[in-house]
Amino acid sequence: MFNFFSARRPSTLTGKAMIATSHPLSTAAGLEVLQRGGNAVDAAIAAVAVQAVVDPLMTGIGGDCFALYAPAGGKVMALNGSGRAPAAATVAALKAAGLTDTIPQTSPHAVTVPGAISAWCRLMADHGSLPLATIFARAIGYAEEGFRVTPRVAQDWAGSKATVAGDEFAAAVFLPGGAVPAEGALIAQPRLGRTLRQIAEGGAAAFYEGPNAAAMVARLQALGGLHTPEDFAAGKDSAEWVTPVSANYRGYDIHECPPNGQGTAALLILKILEGFDMASLSEADRIHLHAEATKIAYHHRDALIGDPDHCRGVAEKLLSDEVIATLRARIDMTRAGAPALWDEPEHKDTIYLCVVDEGGNAISFINSIFHGFGSGYLDPETGVLFHSRGASFRLIEGHPNAIGPNKRPMHTIIPGMVTRGGRVEMPFGVMGGQYQAAGHAAFLSGVIDLGLGLQEAMDRPRSFAYGGVLEVEPTVPEAVRADLAARGHSIVVVKSPIGGSQAIRMTDGLLEGGSDSRKDGMALGY
Repeated sequence: MFNFFSARRPSTLTGKAMIATSHPLSTAAGLEVLQRGGNAVDAAIAAVAVQAVVDPLMTGIGGDCFALYAPAGGKVMALNGSGRAPAAATVAALKAAGLTDTIPQTSPHAVTVPGAISAWCRLMADHGSLPLATIFARAIGYAEEGFRVTPRVAQDWAGSKATVAGDEFAAAVFLPGGAVPAEGALIAQPRLGRTLRQIAEGGAAAFYEGPNAAAMVARLQALGGLHTPEDFAAGKDSAEWVTPVSANYRGYDIHECPPNGQGTAALLILKILEGFDMASLSEADRIHLHAEATKIAYHHRDALIGDPDHCRGVAEKLLSDEVIATLRARIDMTRAGAPALWDEPEHKDTIYLCVVDEGGNAISFINSIFHGFGSGYLDPETGVLFHSRGASFRLIEGHPNAIGPNKRPMHTIIPGMVTRGGRVEMPFGVMGGQYQAAGHAAFLSGVIDLGLGLQEAMDRPRSFAYGGVLEVEPTVPEAVRADLAARGHSIVVVKSPIGGSQAIRMTDGLLEGGSDSRKDGMALGY
């Protein structure tokens, strides 16, 4: 029985179709498309297009995306919509340009060719049913006429002010009058609206070729980037369907996108947890175990995952019974292990959404510009804010995630899908950069091991072993924090919520949806 005194909300229940996103305008746009007869892909693209306008520090058409799509009665398919580095990008070239160990967020070399529009158009061509002009209508309207800034977006906007303050074009759009927009402020992006109109008319070619591509290339080259018109032209068809990686957790098959995403790390954590009776453990034990499994999984992710052409077979090897048993045996329930080496940049800014339509088609979709406001650079001709995904590349020759010509960097953004007995049960996802793989495991353990409803599982207090410390939300009881500290964890109580999430569960004609209360969004259906 749901506790209506909890100041939380219960899951949303409907019978035919549902969409869950982290922004109310995105949810409304997707629901409108569903009600007009659009399918899950139509609704997902309509929703993400809106969020690319109204949540500009989290996502945009200048970013990347991944999707898991399950047509009714069919197998789960994975779409890799991540972009590639310029053909001239090499470790030697970047070191010659003055970089040493890492690629800074605000470096033009952090901008890989955006993959989102290629993926959106590929999804629509292969599985959509409505024209792009219809799908983009709400997004174009909000870009041209303006949108109201929601509470969580306003908070995050303020936290990322410095990123756009350094670029005159980005500052002109995102810091009107030199100030962060207040909650409820009206913000418009007419140049972005024009670009969306052109994509609606001309498809991916309107973004990757012609005047828009020329303008973006010129802007990046002026910043010192190695991008060429040929790099952008190649990006038009960069999105590709790939085979998901999956693992069974207590009878449920969990599907993730394969490398270059970090979905393998989520599966690795789950397989380690599977060796323990999670339901019988204390809250302190569960947090400790999750922390230890996370450190092990992420250590291997950082060392082994990168462009799929440079880490073939790694996911399958890591998820083998032999490797899982060896890694699980390293965990001591009485003490924290030595922290893994964390030398990836911190990145928290992403949006996730999921849709189930009347026909039973389901999509799990994630879109990101990496850091808050991405690279911080905006092209004034197109209104496109460039992401910073290339900051995750290594400048280490021979490393699977070393930058290289036309190479994809390791990604943290990961959509998820659950099936059982070949039947799709739940598209789900967790936002929060590094936290995402750990968040997948924690959320699924709450649903599967503890039998929680979707909204209840999302709203539970979160923790995350990161950077040699154990971050906990203030809602983790003090007694539990003391127990964890006694085991050797360095406890840090976070000032901002850890991640966000959405999910839709399909059972016997009933749809149950959840949208994380840490964000502005909601799950709605009919």
